[in-house]
Amino acid sequence: MSATYPNAAPSFQSRIGRDARSGFSAVPHRYRLHLAPSCPSSLRIAVTHSLLGLRDVLPVTVLPAVPDAPDGGYLALRPLYEASSHLHPGPAPAPVLSDGWTGRIVSTHAPDIVQDLTRRFGAAGPRLYPDGADARIEEVGRLCEQGINAPAQRAGQYGADAAARDVALAALLRGLGALERRLASNDYLLGGHLTAADVELWVTLVQLDTVHRWHLDAAAVYRITDHPRLWSYARRLAAHPAFGPHLDLDGIARRHHAHCRGQEAAGAAVRIVDWTRCAPGADTDAGTDAATGTGTGAAVKTIGT
Repeated sequence: MSATYPNAAPSFQSRIGRDARSGFSAVPHRYRLHLAPSCPSSLRIAVTHSLLGLRDVLPVTVLPAVPDAPDGGYLALRPLYEASSHLHPGPAPAPVLSDGWTGRIVSTHAPDIVQDLTRRFGAAGPRLYPDGADARIEEVGRLCEQGINAPAQRAGQYGADAAARDVALAALLRGLGALERRLASNDYLLGGHLTAADVELWVTLVQLDTVHRWHLDAAAVYRITDHPRLWSYARRLAAHPAFGPHLDLDGIARRHHAHCRGQEAAGAAVRIVDWTRCAPGADTDAGTDAATGTGTGAAVKTIGT
């Protein structure tokens, strides 16, 4: 399988409310995030946290890239899970939003955490959820999951027949095409300003290149790269100081290979984006970048600029 770790239903899904009556009031310094940016859900939260400038309001504990418990969870998070649910069954995964006042978990549900960070603590930051945009942001989320993540995993599924993989690849290309068209006349998915939809899509594109690509054949990867606006957009966001610094390429690779039982395919050697060149402050004259098809003789060929 090509997913980094299987998706599971959130163990805890409380919300941070507008006032004390909610149980979890929006009080600065009360809460803490526990994140492993090698995990796409944690990466999405980490980017949001940086965009909103919440470093001094809501601290973050960064966890190792690869979970250290035999069940796929984190040993450091086990006390929080057990304090929140007696004899908690199953692993103790990230992400976690914890409450310092009670020593318990508020939520492990990434979409809710992102919304609560934005709406309860992000007044001074960008409007990641503009008025009236919730439905469109949710639509992008569904497209990322159903039109990119899920078909990419099926297209690279070890043991699947060629016809099934072709059907999945066609669905993936349709999803990428729909997003490519959205960027035809705007810098961002919902118009001229960055929103939560852009964070969602960027994390999805990172996952496509750094995880799913390893299980696709080279021809499929070349077809995926044939969306120049989309990959240019991905590189542009990677250069943003709230995005690129959270990108732990080595950690993503180690997390993926620690769990994956699939078979590596030829697409592993065809990198779509050289993410190291996109990072803030990177030397843009060094190395190679992708969609041009040019290279420097490195072991991994890159195919996007």
